[in-house]
Order: sequence, then structure tokens, then C-alpha cells
Amino acid sequence: MSSSLTNFGYQQKELPVKVRNIGLALLLIGLVLAVIGYFVEPVRSMFNNIILLTFIISIGLGSLFFVALEYVTGAIWSVPFRRVMEFLAATLLIVPIIALPLLFNLHDIFHWTHPEVMKTDKLLAGKAPYLNEEFFIVRFLVFAALWILFYYAITLTSKKQDSTKETKLTRRNIKISAVFIPVFALTVSFTAIDWLMTLEPHWFSTIYGVYYFSGTVLAALAAGTYAIVSLNEKGYLLKGLDKDHYYSLGALLFAFVNFWAYIAFSQFLLIWYANLPEETIWFLQRWDGSWKYISILLMIVQFLVPYFGLLSQPSKKDGKKLKFFAVWILAAHYIDLYWLAMPTFSKEGFVLGWIELAYPILAVGIVVLVFSLKSKKSNFVAIGDPKLKRGIEFKL
Repeated sequence: MSSSLTNFGYQQKELPVKVRNIGLALLLIGLVLAVIGYFVEPVRSMFNNIILLTFIISIGLGSLFFVALEYVTGAIWSVPFRRVMEFLAATLLIVPIIALPLLFNLHDIFHWTHPEVMKTDKLLAGKAPYLNEEFFIVRFLVFAALWILFYYAITLTSKKQDSTKETKLTRRNIKISAVFIPVFALTVSFTAIDWLMTLEPHWFSTIYGVYYFSGTVLAALAAGTYAIVSLNEKGYLLKGLDKDHYYSLGALLFAFVNFWAYIAFSQFLLIWYANLPEETIWFLQRWDGSWKYISILLMIVQFLVPYFGLLSQPSKKDGKKLKFFAVWILAAHYIDLYWLAMPTFSKEGFVLGWIELAYPILAVGIVVLVFSLKSKKSNFVAIGDPKLKRGIEFKL
């Protein structure tokens, strides 16, 4: 370690064993409940599994997006804690496992997987070249393979730089990231279409992929913010990280809260203005029965509360507030995914029980356990990055 880094007080140390144990306990509790749910109410469990899958993709893929974005833009302020986002991106490795039970039960989830439906429904028959099981599975496997490939390509190069300190490794990651970002844009959009929008195959929205993208980036940023602030408070990161770095995280959270609201309202406004029955039915269904309470709740928890909570400049610099709103935003994103998927399963009104509680518990367990295992005996800081010193000294 160079003397300049020593002056900033970085010392490599592992997370406490209790962190890993908490993650493992939550994962086992959630997994046991989820397995029981598959035996008791399989279809209901599958829909909850879709929510879990898209939530974990949000955390992993969104985190890798921020890592790539730093390289492409040449950002400095985020270098001291970029490695935290790399650890969170490791959840992408679990995505194929989470999807496995769904891939074997597509007929119970998607209306368009039934041949007799495709033969008698002219609208769906026209979508058959895209909406068919073989192509669906191939798309997912290709997407997952690309995500994992880019994850290893970027993070292994970053970790190698810890020991070599070679500047050429930064240039290599810039090139890899420049290729990854358009791949990310396409795959995150098609993931939203495949796993969420095609639950109701007669309905469509040209902005749906952007809607999921906005929630994905917001959730990943929230997870990263909570981890970064917590680690910094416990002394796992470099000395010198202060409120200027916190402000950048808070400002990004605030920006993407507004971006999500803008995209959500744009989608609603375009469909409301056109007033086409085949489009409005999707929103009408979410305003019918008890679903209207979830719709109202989503406006409050995903936009109004974090908007006013992060509006002031001091709130963006307050570590405790940032952690609180990071957890809040993650919960709101999970509710958002629930709102997108579950009305297809329960059209009469929302369902809430132990099955719905099992999957968020499982999600938290997966993220905590993967993070703790990935960070074991690894630097929490990219100590070989040539921009690190400037990143620590960053001031607004």
C-alpha cells in the first residue's frame, strides 16, 4: 500500500461473522418459506418469485451499471467506494438460480405459452415469433450469460489493479464498460418486457422498459448508498470521505426519484390521453378493488416521501437520513414490482400473507450473504485506481 493511502488510514479488514450469519439466516428462513409456498400455493409463489427475480436483477445489474458509468464518464468522486457497487453486482451470479423454478413452470404463469391460446387469439398469434417458450428461455439465458460475463470482465480487472497499479487496466475497463452500457440498456428493457409486461400479453407500453430501468437504477443506488454510508461509519473505507461524497449520493437518489416519477406519470398520461380500451385496461385494473390502495400507496412511498425527505441540501449530507431513505426506496421498489406483477394473479384485489413476506426476507438474505462472501478477504476500496487520491480529496 502506498504512503498516500496510508495517510488516509485504509486498513483491510473483513466484515464481522455476524453479518454473514444474519444473511445466511434470512436466506434459509426465506428459502424454507418459499419452498413450502410452492407446495401450498404454487402459482401464487411463482408470481412472488418473479418479483424476487426482477428485484435481484435490479440490485445486481443496476450496481454494475454504476460501475461501468464511472469508467465511461471518468467520474472521480465515486472511486473511493466503487468496490462496494462491485460487491453488490455479484448478486447477478444468483439470478439464474432464482429463475430456475420459473423456467420450468412457464405454463402456469404466462397465458401466451399455451398453444391453443395462440391458435385462437389473432393478436397473440401475431406476436408468436417473439412470444414463444423457446425464444423466451434463450433470451433469458443469453442475457444472464452476458451480465455475468461483463461482471467478471470488469470486476476482475478492477481487483487485479489493486496489486499491479497499472493504468492500462483502467483503460481496459473503460472499453469494456463502453460496450456494456448499450448491452445493459437493451437487456434491462427486454427483461422488463419478458418477465413483467408479457404477464398480460394483450397490453403493451412503449415506455415500459424505461420505467423498469428507472426503478432498477434507483434501487441499486439505494442499496449502494446504504452499504457505503454504513461501511464508512464503521471504518471500513478510507478516511477523508465526508459530506461532499454523501451529498453526491443523496443528489443522485433525489434525481432518480424524480426520474422514476416522471416516467411513471408519462406512461400514465400517454395512455390516459389516447384513451384506447386495450391500453387503459391495465391501469383500470390497478384502480379496481383494493388495488387502488396499492396504487395510491406507491405514489406516496416511491415519490412523495423520498422527494420531500431528500429535497433539502442538509438531508443529502446526513448519513442517517441517507440510510433511512435508502431502505425506504428499496422497500418502495419491491412494492412497485408487486404492483406490476400481482394484479395478473389476483385481479379482485391485492393478496398479502406469509408467502408475500417470505420473498423479501429471501431477497435481503441473498444480498447480505453475497455481499459478505464477495467482500471476504478483499479490499473494500479500489486501492490501485490512479484516480483514488483525487476521489478522496473531492469537494463540491
